[in-house]
Formats: sequence, C-alpha cells, structure tokens
Amino acid sequence: MEGGDGGGQGGEGGGRRRKKTIRRRQAGEGTSAAAQDPPPVVPMEEDVAPAAGDDDEPVGPQKTELRSQLGWAVIRAIYDGLPDFQVRRLEGMGFGPFLRLEELAPDVALIQALKERWDPECHAFLFPWGHMVPTLEDVVRITGLRVDGQEVTGTTYTSYQEPVERLLGLEVRGERSSLVQRTALQASLGVTSARRQTGEGQAEHMERMTDDARAAMVEEEGEAADRDLRRFLTLVIGKLILGTRGDPVSCRCLPLLEDLSSVGNYAWGAALLAHLFDSLGTSSRVTGVAGFFPLLQVWVYYHLPSLRHGVARRRGAVPLLQRWRFYRDERSLRRQVTLIHDAMDTIPFGHVQWTPYVGEDDATQPWVERGRPYFGRDIWLHCYNTVVPLHHRLVARTLGLHQAVVEFPTRQGLWERPGWSFRGIQQLDDWERRGKEVSSEAASDEDYYRAYARRYRAQVYRGTRRPLDPEGRIASLEGVLHSTIQQRDDLQAVVDQLRGELERAQQMVGGASSSREDPGRSVLEGQLAAATARAEDALAQLREREQELRTALARTTALETEMAELRLRLRPEAAEATRWRQEAEAAARWQQDAEEAVRLRAEAGDLRTQLGEERHHSDMLRSEMRGLERALALVGHS
Repeated sequence: MEGGDGGGQGGEGGGRRRKKTIRRRQAGEGTSAAAQDPPPVVPMEEDVAPAAGDDDEPVGPQKTELRSQLGWAVIRAIYDGLPDFQVRRLEGMGFGPFLRLEELAPDVALIQALKERWDPECHAFLFPWGHMVPTLEDVVRITGLRVDGQEVTGTTYTSYQEPVERLLGLEVRGERSSLVQRTALQASLGVTSARRQTGEGQAEHMERMTDDARAAMVEEEGEAADRDLRRFLTLVIGKLILGTRGDPVSCRCLPLLEDLSSVGNYAWGAALLAHLFDSLGTSSRVTGVAGFFPLLQVWVYYHLPSLRHGVARRRGAVPLLQRWRFYRDERSLRRQVTLIHDAMDTIPFGHVQWTPYVGEDDATQPWVERGRPYFGRDIWLHCYNTVVPLHHRLVARTLGLHQAVVEFPTRQGLWERPGWSFRGIQQLDDWERRGKEVSSEAASDEDYYRAYARRYRAQVYRGTRRPLDPEGRIASLEGVLHSTIQQRDDLQAVVDQLRGELERAQQMVGGASSSREDPGRSVLEGQLAAATARAEDALAQLREREQELRTALARTTALETEMAELRLRLRPEAAEATRWRQEAEAAARWQQDAEEAVRLRAEAGDLRTQLGEERHHSDMLRSEMRGLERALALVGHS
C-alpha cells in the first residue's frame, strides 16, 4: 500500500543494540456492478486505482483514500524460480501454503470502508449489529500462516546497516533506517525489472521473471544459498506479511532470520494480525493500510456475504483465500465507499455469518489443527515492538455463544498517547499462557444490544442512515428483535422435538389396555404432553413479543424519520433564528457599551471640573507664596 513508512526505526549510534521497548495500542447498497473480465495481475510498481466512472464524480483515490501496492506477482515469480531444496526449507518453516496462494486483486473501496469503521479504543469494527473483529482462526484459515509458536518479538536496532550488509549483502536507505530499497532487494534475487515489456502478456511476464530468478539462485546448499533464502524471506515478510505503506521493504525481521533453523518456530500469522490492527488504528489523515489487507477482504466475504464483490474460483481449495477472485467496479472510489457504507448500515442482523467455517474439512488443513489451542481466547498479539490486544470477548458469537454484556475497552484518559507501555513481561507471559479463554453464560444477546446502542449511538452508522438514528434506538430495537427471533427459532426446534417424542410415546402406549399393562408409559406420555404444552405457551409468548417489537421498531423508525425531516425543514428557520439571536445579542452589547460610554463621559466631566478647581486653588496658593516671598525680601532688605 502507499504512503511512507517513516525513516529510521532506531535511535542514536550505529550498530549498537538497545533494550526492547514494547508499544501497546490502547484506546485513542448495494453490491457493485462487476466487470466482465477478471482483473490482471498488477506488478509491484503500479498503483491499483479504480477505472473511470461517473462524469460528475472524481475518479481515483482522494487524499483521504487508500491506495494499494503489494507486489504479490513478483514474490510468486521468485518463489516459482527457487531451487527444490529451498522450496522444501520454506515448506518446513510453514510458509508453503501462504506462498502458493494466487494473487487476489484488492477491493480498495471495501478496505477503505472497513478502515473508516475501525475503533482504535476497542480494536474492533463497529457495525449496527455489534462489534466484529478478525481472529486468529480467520488468519490461519484464510492465509495458512501459523498462529501458534513463539511470539514475533525480540531486539530492535538503532541501525540495521550492519545486519543488512552481513546477512543480505545490501545497504539500508539511511544510517538510522530499517528499510531497504525494494528494487535492490528484487535485483539481488534476479528480478531487475518487474515492469511488463511492450507486447508482453501476463503469462510471458511471469515466466520471464521466474526464469531471471532461477538463473540468479544458487543451486547448492551453503552460505550463498542461506543468503538467497534470507533475501527472499525479507521480501516476503517485509513486503507482504508485514508490509509497509511505501515502496521500500522493512528489514526488522532480520534478527529472527539469522538462525534459519528457528524461523519456523514463530507465529507469523499472529504478527500479521497485530501489524494489521496497528495500521488500522492510525490517524484518519494517514492514507492507506499497511499489512496483508487481503485478509480483511476475504474475511468480509465469509462473514458478510451480501458485501461480496468476488466470485468463487476454486471450491474446496485451501487456504480459503484461494477460493476467491475479485471483480473491479467501474464507478469512482468514493462512490463505491458510500454505497458500501449504506449497505453495511442496512444489512439484516440475521444475514451476518458468525460461524462461517462450520462444515470445513479441517483434515486437509493441518495448520488449523496446530493453531486451534489459540482460538477463542483474549490474547495480546506481538509484532516486533508493537503489542495490541485481541478482544475476542467482544465477538463471543463467533464461538457459537450468546454475546454477554462486557466492559467495552476505552482509553484511560484523554491525555494518554495510544500507547506506550512497559508491561512487556506480563504481555509475553500472556502469550505463553495462550491468553484467557472466552466464555459466556448469557441466554440471549438482548442486554448486549442495549448496552452497545447506549455506548456508541450513531457511531455505528457511516452512511446516509446516520442522521435517522442519532441515539441508536433503531439499532437497539433491531438487535433485540433479532435476539427474540433467535430465541423463537430455538424454542420452535424444542417444540418440534417434544412433539415428535410425544407422538412416539403415544404410539408405544397403543391404547388403554396397554396403559394398564405398563403404567410407566402413560406417565411418560403425560409428562411429555405437559412439557410440550409449556413450550408451546412460551413459543406463543415469544411470537407475541416479536410482533410487539416489530410494531415498536416500525413506529420508532417512522418517528425518527419524521424528526430527521423536521430538522431538515427547520434548519433554515433555525439558522435565521440564530442570526436574529446573534444580532440581538450584538445590539444588547452595543447598548451596554453606549451606556458605559455615557457614564465614562460623565465621570470625565466631573474629573475635569475638579481639575479646574484644583488648578484655581493652586494658582491662589502660588500668588500668596509670591506675596510672602516679596514681603520677606523687603524685610530682609531693611
């Protein structure tokens, strides 16, 4: 993605190490028209921007809209050119499934809309139906990267020049920088130019880059082969997994690549999620999202199916990212983002898929089984010196549980900078303990919906619906109605089951004579009949409540709509009244100033009169003094 990554990552001095500082972030419709042809694979140098759209709208990303720049095609071409023994080493490190992924063209509008809904205080997306957040299970299923093992952390350097020269044979951009030029790193792997030549098709382009990479690689194991592998891993990790917003590649992973035998022990998937959370939490003035944003894209495809802009291309393929292909929209980016926000504001709560992976064949995904101990847990995620929380308790519904009312994370104080922390030891211990398991004893989601609406109000809307529900009443009623419908469906299943059991019991009893022979069956039949009657009564009550909630929701929606229209109609009158009030206040201030001026003028006149009297008295005194002086002079003369 595009933007700047910043200059150096270290402090003063060259080559010296410093103690690790842990940074923790605290609190601070519609579907698009699809093109008919699949988008081409875009080389790294090209920015993905939407095609020309409506004549009355600006085309392309605006200053506050992200761009996309990943370089997937180049990495895949180099991977295909690696010797077999290097491919086996990468497979043993756990990167094989990820590196075999085919490029997914970015849905820039969708990622932009998601970024605008990210709440940096609770590290979750805000939707009308509640919090949503990608989890470690999403990461491992979509990307194939491991989320178990050792946290991605360790020593940071004030300067990366020495390890870059020693391990990669390259140079950093500056003395205090952790970035290397992407073109230099690619050239060291044989790809001197990633641009497509004139008349060159996509297949020929990829084949040429693969042949160039194959010719540059060492064919035998040794130090030179280790250097090739470190260069490739630096490109994969620094540009794809933990990518920057700019063109250069971060080499902060080098300390972890020095011992290649231990690279496979790290939870690179968890670091990917931490890096993505950290990037989503940046200021809205920062254009772009750093990191592996296709994760968010496919995550939406599974959890919010009505927002899919892609089509399935390989059913049953794993990791799950392999199954999708994106079609670009021809409209302007801002228009697409607006439509996505409107769609998110109006998605029925029942259309959200909280457990989309039920039925997946985990036997074909060994990386899922390895990461399962880390699923469903509140845990701190590590990425170098950045530590961010995964608040899984906010999305207990992804575990098949009802969402209980929990404390919504907030920033401790407005003065706090989000966020520096020195609790590194506790957070490392948290990862080693695999965090805290999420549980819920709630019988429904109603209390959560009410608390959520009270806390966020109209913040859950980003589209044109925002002015229609400023207090969040509609969202709260929709949530309670959805919870009631869920309870009704569950109870209906219980009633159907009881009815079936009752019918089987009646068939077993078979008449009065059988009842006399086996009284126990008659008692069982009576108990089942009573339980069925109670369940049917409860079901009838739930249906009555559902109808009442629907009526209240319709009435509230109509009332809020009328209030919004009234506010629009009264806006000119309100503006005029405000102007009149301001003019009246100005007139009152002018009157007060005029009265004060009169008073001051009167006081000034009195002071002038007193001054004149004092001057007259002073003149008389001086005259008397002169007379006395003359008298004294005469006396002295005589």
